[in-house]
Amino acid sequence: MNVPLFPLNSVVLPGGRIPLQLFEPRYIDMLTRCLKEDRGFVVVLLREGLETGKSVAFYDIGTYVRIIDFQQMDNGLLGITVEGKDKVTVVRSWQQPDGLNVGDVECLLAEEQTPVPERFAELPSVLKALFRHPVVRELDMDVDFDDARDVGWRLTELLPLDKQEKQRLVELQAPLERLERLLGLLEALEES
Repeated sequence: MNVPLFPLNSVVLPGGRIPLQLFEPRYIDMLTRCLKEDRGFVVVLLREGLETGKSVAFYDIGTYVRIIDFQQMDNGLLGITVEGKDKVTVVRSWQQPDGLNVGDVECLLAEEQTPVPERFAELPSVLKALFRHPVVRELDMDVDFDDARDVGWRLTELLPLDKQEKQRLVELQAPLERLERLLGLLEALEES
């Protein structure tokens, strides 16, 4: 699958939603093509560079997203909301003359839906607390608080973790391994 790549300083995973503001011509053109062709693009985490920069490095595991809403913002920019569909790996990437990064991607195997074991009972509670925040509530995401996959994905997106840590969590394919890592990170956050 050949798709546009959108390097960001944040992550989104399957079922997650993220609001974006578009103002660069390369991304407005990308949005127009995606809407016209009824397709999405891939959000990848920036490794180096700025979101608005032409010269960037990004991780090769990201998430294929679809546009679920768009509107003109009060500041005159175009606002969109995207929802994660599938985790993908970027097999090959290049930059078009307009500065848009594009690449060939392959979908990763879907993670198994897994119940949250009792030893991780604190994590759904933390996630429920985060979902009470108005900004998160406004995204109107569905989440299964009993599914280790959903709980791990949403915590990876919402917790204040550094970029490299978020990427390590994105790259994990085992929901319980992600919860184990998140529990350790949460305990470290509580201690600091």
